[in-house]
Amino acid sequence: MKYLFVLNDPPYGTERSYNGLRLALSLRKQEGSELRVFLMADAVACGKSGQKTPNGYYNLERMLKGLAVAKVPIGACGSCIDARGISESDLLDGVNRSSMEQLTEWTIWADKIIVF
Repeated sequence: MKYLFVLNDPPYGTERSYNGLRLALSLRKQEGSELRVFLMADAVACGKSGQKTPNGYYNLERMLKGLAVAKVPIGACGSCIDARGISESDLLDGVNRSSMEQLTEWTIWADKIIVF
């Protein structure tokens, strides 16, 4: 089964992106599942490197790295990162500047689309 996760909320302040990544990490372990993650709106900040959170607090950079190491494609909306002053060099390894066109392609590819 092919899953597309679309995250919209900021990395901290709500737990929607956190919960979306928790589910993505869990599904990644299921045999036969393929994942793609698209960050848009305030969720593009999830892909910013250098996040420092207190000990014992979740860290979305580490969660995304877990997906990136597993070769899960992760896109960050280009116009969304531009609007927030995030440059491509600010993104962690494995998170790539993306576009609405790529989101369209991934949407057609997916069997299930999960939006947080």
